[in-house]
Amino acid sequence: MSAAAGDFRLRDGRIGAVLLTGFAFAALLAPFLSPGDPLSIVGTPLVRPFTDAAVPLGTDRLGRDVLALILHGSRTTLAVALAAAFCALAVGAAVGAAAGLAGGWIDEGLMRLTEAFQTVPGFLLALAIVSVAGPSIASIVAAIAAGAWPGPARLVRAEVLSIRERDFVMAARAIGMHPFEIAWREVLPLALPPAVALVSVIVAGAILTEAALAFLGLGNPNVASWGALIAEGRAVLRTAPFLSIVPGTALVVAVLGVHLAGEGIAARLSAPVHR
Repeated sequence: MSAAAGDFRLRDGRIGAVLLTGFAFAALLAPFLSPGDPLSIVGTPLVRPFTDAAVPLGTDRLGRDVLALILHGSRTTLAVALAAAFCALAVGAAVGAAAGLAGGWIDEGLMRLTEAFQTVPGFLLALAIVSVAGPSIASIVAAIAAGAWPGPARLVRAEVLSIRERDFVMAARAIGMHPFEIAWREVLPLALPPAVALVSVIVAGAILTEAALAFLGLGNPNVASWGALIAEGRAVLRTAPFLSIVPGTALVVAVLGVHLAGEGIAARLSAPVHR
């Protein structure tokens, strides 16, 4: 990678970090910026944005504050995305490390299981799991993680296959270290960083999947969600397009921020170390 390309990616990473910081503050400060239940009715339905200071972004078809729904929806979106990414990375790292270190029929079986999950589109798998388990935050996180863990698993396995043949691992075996201790102390610290670079991809996909499930009516109806708000605006798209445009813009900016931040992290990880 050229120095100019690396500088552009680092700049993009800083832009992404700023966007994500804004969403993180919105999520953390939502109870203070918009206290009370965001699903409660506060005024006349379909008030247009910037026409009433009490509801700066207007109201939806039921008279709920769109700004409150956006702020509290960011909490739902970020919580689901980060939890799903953590679960996917944890499961993928465990499966990949076990396959790479064990080898033989264990490696073969785990890789066939990984390939089986990869053959099913992630959104269809999430749709099936949430349809069966019911719409809740826990089921949505599990459904998204179920479709996202194979990527980290394959990457960690490839790293482990390379690391396990190095001299320091052979030396650890020679002095009688337990295989689990070798995996935890010697192998995983080197195998995990490349997989961490996938977190931005998983988080961006999780944001879109959560919104899509809510759009289809499979989100948790008791919490605010951007996808549900976009779906709410379908019926009045011609007369009140802002009802879909506002949460849709928030969704695009959030995914863009995650993508740009991921580019910056990848540039940092791939930058040469100057001694």
